[in-house]
Amino acid sequence: MQVFWTHGYEGASLPDLLDGMGLTRGSLYKAFTDKKTLFLRVLEHYEGKAVQAGVDLLTDPAIPNGAERIMTMFTNSYRAVTAGDQRGCLLCTAAAGPSTYDDEIAAAVSQGLGALRDGMYEALKASPKHAAKSDEDRGALADMLIAQYMGLRTMARARIDTDTLRNAVRSVGVMLA
Repeated sequence: MQVFWTHGYEGASLPDLLDGMGLTRGSLYKAFTDKKTLFLRVLEHYEGKAVQAGVDLLTDPAIPNGAERIMTMFTNSYRAVTAGDQRGCLLCTAAAGPSTYDDEIAAAVSQGLGALRDGMYEALKASPKHAAKSDEDRGALADMLIAQYMGLRTMARARIDTDTLRNAVRSVGVMLA
């Protein structure tokens, strides 16, 4: 996962993957058949860890205000960047890369981002300002928030300056207030 996350799908060479996994070429192909199958398993693993952690935060009843949950997610992403993690989101990287030409990877990306979007929708239902909105309006806002999240995480990977990233997070707060 770290090799794909650091180098992207296209940039992860077979030697990088073998070194990162501590496997021989034969063992890699025996276990995963090909690079794409390995990447799909990595996306599945990422969804089970990172995406699920995001969904858990967005649906956490211990934080009663859903807007605060959403802001915590964005703020945590920003803090990771300022602490030196500029890998961005593996799903966002895949969305801008191999999902543009591979239907199976696109489906995996869509599933993971859809789970985050649904978590944002649930958080909006627990937001005093947004709870009274229609399902359609909350859905539209959740769609916009996932687009903002993807933009933030992609900009982090592109090493956009932290002032711009901070303003992107701040704009989410303005929308939710």
